[in-house]
Amino acid sequence: MRGTTKKLLAAAALATAVVTATGGTGAADPTSLPAARDIVGVGDGVTQLVMNQLSADYNATIPSTDTTTPRLYSWDATGTSPITTKTGATSIARPNGADAGIQALKNNTSTVVDFARSSRGPALTDPNTFDFVAFASDAVSWAAKSGGNAPANLTTQNLKDIYTCNVTTWEQIDPSLPSTTIKPFLPQPGSALRTNFLWKIGVSAFGLCVTEGVQENEGSDAQLNDPDALVPYSVGHYVGQMYYGRGSGSDVQGPLTIRNVNGDAPVDTAKKAINKNFVGGSYVLSLYHVLRRSDWNAADAHGAALRSVFGADGWICTNPTALADITGFGFLPLPPHACGSITHS
Repeated sequence: MRGTTKKLLAAAALATAVVTATGGTGAADPTSLPAARDIVGVGDGVTQLVMNQLSADYNATIPSTDTTTPRLYSWDATGTSPITTKTGATSIARPNGADAGIQALKNNTSTVVDFARSSRGPALTDPNTFDFVAFASDAVSWAAKSGGNAPANLTTQNLKDIYTCNVTTWEQIDPSLPSTTIKPFLPQPGSALRTNFLWKIGVSAFGLCVTEGVQENEGSDAQLNDPDALVPYSVGHYVGQMYYGRGSGSDVQGPLTIRNVNGDAPVDTAKKAINKNFVGGSYVLSLYHVLRRSDWNAADAHGAALRSVFGADGWICTNPTALADITGFGFLPLPPHACGSITHS
């Protein structure tokens, strides 16, 4: 069956499959040590939950008696450190964020790490031997405490002024707002969410009034339980937390609600999904799995396994359960021509 036909059939089955994919949360770190042959990833916090679920559902398709087919595993961005990613691997510091995951991919071979989760595309600092394989869409917005002093909407220029510290009180944005000091936060260094947000609002260097270091998409952080705080937030992650019960422990939206940009709502509340036309689509972005090009193109069993999972005709891009997982965790599946597409670093 040709790839396009397979994807169309998968999309048609999505409405049925999503029913089984919208309850509970994805598993956390692997519960047992992956085998040396298995496909193992690290990195981005935005996509860790959906990748955990994709891994569990993919592995469920492999009979327990099968000791040759590689299984799929993903290590969370936070937790105990160091980690031993698979049998025979050298222990590494747990990569927290896309940048750290890509660095781990650079510093090690497939005996340790096979892919990095990333919610950003290639950067100039990335090795030029990596492939960014797209699998879903997200969007980036900002969030603030419900009932706090932040307005329901900020413009791109407002956000730029806040994060460069040219505007420091809400009253400067709107005279009807309180004169209290705005408290802008950014996720931890190496966060793709942070990179994407600053890029979207046109900030190359944020100001001294900004506090950096909060874990991305954790509205439970006590620092954010402040009427004057605001922080970048993944729209897809928020949709998963808010509407589908994703996340647990600290990985919840807490008192935060996601807010508008330029008068546009980031969430289509009727569909309980990302607004794909958010800010004219300019705040929408792709999500990736990053792989070494030599591994991806290899003619051996390892290369074939990678392509069978991540490729345009692979399990993530064509299987109804995988597409339902992506939707059920708040993200948007990519159309057939885009899922599995490669952007070179």
